[in-house]
Amino acid sequence: MVNAGLFLLGIFSGTVSGFLGIGGAIIIIPALIYFFKMTQYQAQGTSLAVLLPPIGLVAFWEYYKNGHVELKIAFIIAIGFLFGGFMGAYAVQYISGGILKRIFGVFLLIIAVDMIMD
Repeated sequence: MVNAGLFLLGIFSGTVSGFLGIGGAIIIIPALIYFFKMTQYQAQGTSLAVLLPPIGLVAFWEYYKNGHVELKIAFIIAIGFLFGGFMGAYAVQYISGGILKRIFGVFLLIIAVDMIMD
């Protein structure tokens, strides 16, 4: 049953990610914590492992075919993302799970309020 739930989470978050152009982490991380009882660290690491192949390749290709990708800009951001991802993953090891969870929640709240008010 857990595998079916994880598969459905993948379908839902993949659909929303492809539709809205968001990283599925916004959906996957909270779901892994609350429904599958992972720690914040486990959920974030698992989310990173999940998102790279399917979203990074398949959704990109659909947007690219329709002329909605600025390759030069994407490449520049990707180089920065490579370094930033490493620095963030390294730094997070020194933050308690509770504080990390609060930081993630505040981040989501700020984004939500900004989008609602815009």
